[in-house]
Amino acid sequence: MSGDALLIRSATEADIGNVRALLRETWHQVYDPIIGRDAVDEVSARWHAPALLARQLHKPRSSFLVACDRDHLVAHGFAYMREPMTLVVSRLYVRPSHQRQGIGRRILASLSTRHAEAQTLRLFVAAENARGVSFWRREGFIVVGEGMEEGARVLHMELHLR
Repeated sequence: MSGDALLIRSATEADIGNVRALLRETWHQVYDPIIGRDAVDEVSARWHAPALLARQLHKPRSSFLVACDRDHLVAHGFAYMREPMTLVVSRLYVRPSHQRQGIGRRILASLSTRHAEAQTLRLFVAAENARGVSFWRREGFIVVGEGMEEGARVLHMELHLR
């Protein structure tokens, strides 16, 4: 894939089905070894329900992005502003076939640019998701806490921009 072929844009309602398919694929890759295939199906069905995703498209002070390589959706990111000046990165997933090509970094940059007032970026990631934790650490995020989410230990990570 050439970097010029990648288009990062705001998602539309027409993208919801493809976003759900991408999330299902990436969630199985990441979370099957952590919580099991059946649990991934159940959690993903709730967290990525079409009606919920459609509401997130129009959430105030948020960005619901997709990255397309020509007509093929290859990545998705969703983030929203929370006071005080904190951007919560709720989702950032890249299809396994397109990982390690800088797409995640480009989506993160797009989210940050769209919310330039943010002074802190915040997220949580499954502690057993070694590739995810490694990505966030390379981007400068540090662990500020931990907890449990849907049966998995999660790390709370932040990046302070200013």
